[in-house]
Amino acid sequence: MRITGTGHASMRIDTAAGSILCDPWVNPAYFASWFPFPDNSLLDWETLGDVDYLYVSHLHRDHFDAEHLKRFISKKATVLLPEYPTSQLEDELRELGFTSFFKTRSDEVHELDGGLKVMIQALISPTDGPIGDSSLWVEHDGVRVLNQNDARPTDLTRFNELGQVHAHMLQFSGAIWYPMVYELPDAAKTAFGKQKRDRQFDRTWRYIDDLKADHVFPIAGPPCFLDDTLWQFNDIFGDEGNIFPDQSVFMEEYAKVGGTNGIVLLPGSVTTLTEKTAETTHPTPVDEFFANKQQHLEEMRERKAPVIAAEKASWRHPEIDVLGALKKRIEPLLEESIYMAQGVGGPVRFDLTDSFGPDGEIIESIVVDFPGKQVRPYNDEKVRYRFKTGRALIEHLIHIDEGDWVNSLFLSCRFSAARIGQYNEYVYAFFKCLSEERLQYAEGWYDEHEKAVEAEDTQLGDWTVQRRCPHLKADLSRFGVVDGNVLTCQLHGWKFDLPSGRCLTSVGHKIRAEKNS
Repeated sequence: MRITGTGHASMRIDTAAGSILCDPWVNPAYFASWFPFPDNSLLDWETLGDVDYLYVSHLHRDHFDAEHLKRFISKKATVLLPEYPTSQLEDELRELGFTSFFKTRSDEVHELDGGLKVMIQALISPTDGPIGDSSLWVEHDGVRVLNQNDARPTDLTRFNELGQVHAHMLQFSGAIWYPMVYELPDAAKTAFGKQKRDRQFDRTWRYIDDLKADHVFPIAGPPCFLDDTLWQFNDIFGDEGNIFPDQSVFMEEYAKVGGTNGIVLLPGSVTTLTEKTAETTHPTPVDEFFANKQQHLEEMRERKAPVIAAEKASWRHPEIDVLGALKKRIEPLLEESIYMAQGVGGPVRFDLTDSFGPDGEIIESIVVDFPGKQVRPYNDEKVRYRFKTGRALIEHLIHIDEGDWVNSLFLSCRFSAARIGQYNEYVYAFFKCLSEERLQYAEGWYDEHEKAVEAEDTQLGDWTVQRRCPHLKADLSRFGVVDGNVLTCQLHGWKFDLPSGRCLTSVGHKIRAEKNS
């Protein structure tokens, strides 16, 4: 089996029975804020895109690059489709010209032509990707690969059942806006960022230890930020609170916990994998490349500046009545929302500026009033969350009829945020579901989730607790760590006060726990 690195979470897997291209991403994503690093735009995509199979793990735009898929990926390729509850991934791929789809069943092994075996594990909670994330397992001639990309399964048991995995590809770096965009003192932002960075690595070590693959490949991050207003998010300033460590940092941290089987793939790197060996060639020495990281980034920034400028020129639509358009779009969804509206539990405010981000002058303030089920002008009341961003970005979301503001505005980091109280997952879940289909699915999922009675317990130190985390049902016998009276679920870093059962990370999600006598 031959594995070619093609950047970020993307790779091409070649076997004697066929080739699979995974998650090709080249063009900037999220309002031109994210770019792949190292740069992969100069690869021979005409050749790389001539494949038998295409696998797109989910709809996040650093995995689903519509422009690149349309231009470079063979439409003769058969799409290996995860079993998602909505048809959006298939629908968008069909719009790009793909016509051949192999619809997999989650956790089921499928044998394709020539003895090539694949299995896709689909994750389908409202907080998994843009309603859906997945991992791809591949086997041919006794060699097995797990491309976990940035999916976060509760455990890897199903993959272990299928035999020893020879190559494990997984995320290790950040892919979110927290804590950088929050309006916090620098010291607090650094402290929260360090906690986030440490949790990312802890989760990665746990997955690696669970699977015990022969070789580990750090992928799916980090992005780089080439716009001047976002440049500070690159991990080149010695900031211990930066949540975007690169592959070279992964290798250093992995060595500290005893890891000796890590392999870095640069764009153009090739690993030839057998049941017993992994031999890798690189287009340039890996250590030398990352030693010159800032120089590479500065060269990319200069080369991509016209791309960013062109994107920005397309965002302004001043003719749009933002308040009127949001009322028309959001108020019917508020009327139908039960769990998410109750979960948010208060108004959320958007301050819109005259720039492309939070630094400009506020020219309009709009409230999404979840209890009142309406969108209206801000009226000086207290709000649960406040977001500050460019009016042009909201104009563009309305113009393109974007139904997922998480997979566009929020991941762009082109905003600032403040909140009263704890993190509230329902806020972001709702703004991921600005369509009838997504809203109905998410409400149904929360309904089923809330009504499920988790009877099984597990022992953690001096405590008996419910085995499944109230957040997303992670197995606490594997991911739970107790320190005093606080339980931490290491899958997502959520914390619970055991004596009261109260969630310390977010609103709701009470845990059932009892101290052993």
